[in-house]
Amino acid sequence: MKISFYAFVLLFFISCKDQDQKSSEKAPENRNIAPVLSVPENIEEAHNKVAFMEQEAITFDIDLSFNGNSRLNATISMLTNSSRIKLEKKDGTVLIFDGEKVFQQSGDRIDTGARFDIFTWPYFFALPFKLTDPGTMWEEKPDRDMEGQNYHTARLTFQSQTGDSPDDWYLIYQDPETLRLKAAAYIVTFNRAAEEAEKSPHIIVYENYKMIKQVPFPQKWHFHNWSAENGLGEKLGEATISNVHFFMPEKDFFSVSQDAKEVAR
Repeated sequence: MKISFYAFVLLFFISCKDQDQKSSEKAPENRNIAPVLSVPENIEEAHNKVAFMEQEAITFDIDLSFNGNSRLNATISMLTNSSRIKLEKKDGTVLIFDGEKVFQQSGDRIDTGARFDIFTWPYFFALPFKLTDPGTMWEEKPDRDMEGQNYHTARLTFQSQTGDSPDDWYLIYQDPETLRLKAAAYIVTFNRAAEEAEKSPHIIVYENYKMIKQVPFPQKWHFHNWSAENGLGEKLGEATISNVHFFMPEKDFFSVSQDAKEVAR
């Protein structure tokens, strides 16, 4: 009986050691589990960024007004990587960003809001596809309520030397059901100090999404005052986005004419 007992104990420990070896052999498999996507990654995926970036260029019409007054009525065309932008106003003014500098191709006097217009409105349009661009920094934030609906949020800031206004920030609202971009609270530091801009943050709300070649685009933008304490505030303006389509630009589409005037920073 003693021999049988000791044999049983020996088999028990051998069995346990064998199980430990099998467990340790299986453990590395966990390293292949895909990480949970962040808010910006989820938004880019929900907006089908891959399909967007496969296209060469995109164009759209924008009819923008604030406080009941027309602010911008134009056609904006851009490469999907934002390295070239052309803004053609209905009054005949043409602005071009050639990848390095901004130019105005018409008019005797340079439009004081030229740089703001050619960068701001295309950025708002392409925002769902630019959330993980070089220079972006992210901080997850608590969910926030907006008009009775709960939204995931994350704060976007930028490394220095990123774009014209690296001190800007955005608080991104993500729709928890569609995972699309719902809104973005922001400050505008263009031509003013960040401390001054912090006193009047705004928010852009995206509505009426429409699919264009498997990519969703909002047809309505709404602008409101915004505060960290109260969220959505008084409505300030709105924009209608129409005639959205991808296209292949001609070789000289974004070329700058010889008589164009450079728009300085």
